[in-house]
Amino acid sequence: MDRRSFLLGTSTLALSQLLFGCGGNKQTQLKVQLLKGSIPSQVVNQFHKGLQQRVQLKFAPVERIQDLFQQLQNWQQKPKTSDEQGWSRFIPFRQGQGQKTADTDLVTLGDYWLKAAIEQKLIQPLQEVQGNQLKQWSTLDERWKQLVTRNEQGILDTQGKVWGAPYRWGSTVIVYNRDKLQKLGWTPKDWSDLWRDGMQQRISLLNQPREVIGLVLKKLGKSYNTDNLDQVPDLEKELQLLNQQVKFYSSNNYLEPLIMEDTWLAVGWSSDVLPILGRYPQLAAVIPQSGTAIWADLWVRPAGITKDSLSDQWIDFCWQPSTAKQISVLTKTNSPISTNITASDIQEPLCSLLQSDRNIFNKSEFLLPLPPSAIKQYESLFAKIKV
Repeated sequence: MDRRSFLLGTSTLALSQLLFGCGGNKQTQLKVQLLKGSIPSQVVNQFHKGLQQRVQLKFAPVERIQDLFQQLQNWQQKPKTSDEQGWSRFIPFRQGQGQKTADTDLVTLGDYWLKAAIEQKLIQPLQEVQGNQLKQWSTLDERWKQLVTRNEQGILDTQGKVWGAPYRWGSTVIVYNRDKLQKLGWTPKDWSDLWRDGMQQRISLLNQPREVIGLVLKKLGKSYNTDNLDQVPDLEKELQLLNQQVKFYSSNNYLEPLIMEDTWLAVGWSSDVLPILGRYPQLAAVIPQSGTAIWADLWVRPAGITKDSLSDQWIDFCWQPSTAKQISVLTKTNSPISTNITASDIQEPLCSLLQSDRNIFNKSEFLLPLPPSAIKQYESLFAKIKV
């Protein structure tokens, strides 16, 4: 899913390609294709300075997760099959091209895409079992280990292999115009506030079935990953009532109308929302108290690439507390590593979002893979309520 298409930070990798080191073709190289804005250039520079050998680092920022996923597909040239039909709404499958070979050691991928990447054999495990190849692996909370430990079908499996290395994460948040809502006598705290009086045609929601239906499920005390919507009483009724509050659905252009006061409240991804809060003091954001959807950016290794120690060193470097803190503060996201971020490290509007409440985090959920029948349920119901 496209989470980050609006106002990326300026302190991150923004060049078409960032090189550290020089030398001939025989020089050791680390080639990384990463999501633009997800790693500060200072972090790459520090990693390069700390290496013992002469190394050339080639970090190529890419605009969207979808483009990175498609690049993995292009390298493998997997033919389109019926199993891949469900992904066609996100990714145009290219065909009729010659075989290409992956030329990158690591790639950024979102956790939402991990199942498809494993199933389509686009990536290979970072390690076969939960072992000691990645020295900083033990510093990760069990929840992060579980997210990336999967079987060959891409399903969570404690006996599976480690397919990704999370290096930052964020959540779905409520962002609102504080002046407008204070005049109504309240500020949002939880998903149930989206149904309040006075908000008709004042809200924009993400154009994503899992996100919208998921927040209604959360309001009803259910899971984002409910796999049979027919068993949830009042779900369609609640969705219809919520739809009356919605001015439009968009996954890309939901912040501009909020800034221009065409809407008063939006549901969006923290990686879009946090960078603008310091610039627009009339806006504030909150993580819903009953829990929300969370996402993670991961390092994955393309299939067919020979494993090398340098890429493992990079992953371990990202997991060192000082590095993790830099990534979190400069890219305005959370870290899977305990970073001890203080109020002096970040702007005041961001404190409550980056110093995540453990209680809310425990109630929050990754959008995990669902059976095809469940995906059809979500899409069908979403289309029905928007009519």
